[in-house]
Amino acid sequence: MKTQITAILAVTLLTSSVWAWDSDGHMQVAEIAWQHLTTASRTRVSSLLKLNPNYQSWIANVPAARRKRVAFVMAATWPDFIKSAQGYTNDTDTAPPGPASSQNIGYSDHLQHRYWHFIDTPFSTDGTALVQPVAPNAKTQIELFTAAIASEASDNIKSYDLVWLVHLVGDVHQPLHATSRFSADLPKGDEGGNLVFLCAKPCKDELHAFWDNVLGTSKSPTTAITAADKLAAASAAEAAVADDQVWITESFDAAKQFVYASPVGPDGGPYTLNAAYKAQAKSEAKVRIELAGMRLANLINANLK
Repeated sequence: MKTQITAILAVTLLTSSVWAWDSDGHMQVAEIAWQHLTTASRTRVSSLLKLNPNYQSWIANVPAARRKRVAFVMAATWPDFIKSAQGYTNDTDTAPPGPASSQNIGYSDHLQHRYWHFIDTPFSTDGTALVQPVAPNAKTQIELFTAAIASEASDNIKSYDLVWLVHLVGDVHQPLHATSRFSADLPKGDEGGNLVFLCAKPCKDELHAFWDNVLGTSKSPTTAITAADKLAAASAAEAAVADDQVWITESFDAAKQFVYASPVGPDGGPYTLNAAYKAQAKSEAKVRIELAGMRLANLINANLK
């Protein structure tokens, strides 16, 4: 039985076109993972998270008995937090700028690395030419960081990589962080649904943001933990899948089946989502969140030294 925490922390985060899940969804992934970490993994994770520059803010006003858990849940939001944090540089959303784009130097790295959050596998239903994703991306970084936490790298690097892994595993389980649809209307791709609109201008609601927020927009770890408590466990066989390419392919397939489904049409819209679409989206998101959390725990248990 999961124990509900009593402390409520707020995180000030701004909406971004390359966030996957809202902070609520990312915290749910982390909570599910926490429940499946071994005792040894929890101890090691908790030690590493103390090196994060935001650690003290994560545990402010949290009872001592709850700090390790809350810190892990809050850590899931850090790669999005730095997108609006003072001292971090937006080194481009989509076009990696050179060797620094794939560096792994720990917390001395003050680049935002927004292109690490996704791998937009392309598809088209009308024969439009496709553009393949470039590296680095979410897949390359999951693999790099997994290798690093299993290595003799410094604790500074392992802490940084761990926080990114907690986030990126959640990212690649969001269908629109593994997909870009190319069409005659959008020949350069729809940027993971960011260019598919759900209302007429000047309204800016779009498909990617809908899927980011489908499980809620709360910034409270208590709310996220409560929501995660209610999710049905994924099957052991599915949770045991350790191949990140399989995770990405699942999300890509889910996008084609559930995201680009009626009433979403073949171009940039605008489209009005109906109740049936929203209900199906929420159901699929819960499945993806649960899988992400269990797989994240398995990754950490198997690799973290």
